[in-house]
Amino acid sequence: MNGVPNRYVLDTSVFIQAFRSYYHFDIAPGFWQALAKHAGAGTLLSIDRVKKEIENGKDELAKWTENHFHGSFENTADNQVLADYQRVIQWVMGQGQYTPAAKAEFADADNADAWIVAYALARGCVVVTQEVAAPQAKRIIKIPDVCRAFSVPCIDTFEMMRKLGIKL
Repeated sequence: MNGVPNRYVLDTSVFIQAFRSYYHFDIAPGFWQALAKHAGAGTLLSIDRVKKEIENGKDELAKWTENHFHGSFENTADNQVLADYQRVIQWVMGQGQYTPAAKAEFADADNADAWIVAYALARGCVVVTQEVAAPQAKRIIKIPDVCRAFSVPCIDTFEMMRKLGIKL
């Protein structure tokens, strides 16, 4: 990236899995403080579609993102993101291994997954997700598999924390 630090775009799973299990607010407040700090510095961001998925929970996580991460949800209504979204969807639809239901779910405009990959592709970001690659899957399309197809770097929360020097 020519000396420019990586920017990380966070999938919904990063927020929800941390909140619901290993980094709940009362267990690891430092995790949430680090997310807010790095978001404020422009290193971490997410997209409007992830924000919507989180808001659907109407819980403490939705309140936290509104109060501490609100300005770091980027708009996906951009010509380059839309063009890359179309490329991602066309690729998925052309993959014979996936069931029609899996393709339809992935292509649903309310599903943030394809948008995350498209945004990262358009902006040169690293995708952060808790999803695990499943290249032989037929009934579900995983973000890491789509990232691999487009040579988009994809890591999990813990690798992101190591790269950013986040310690709890």
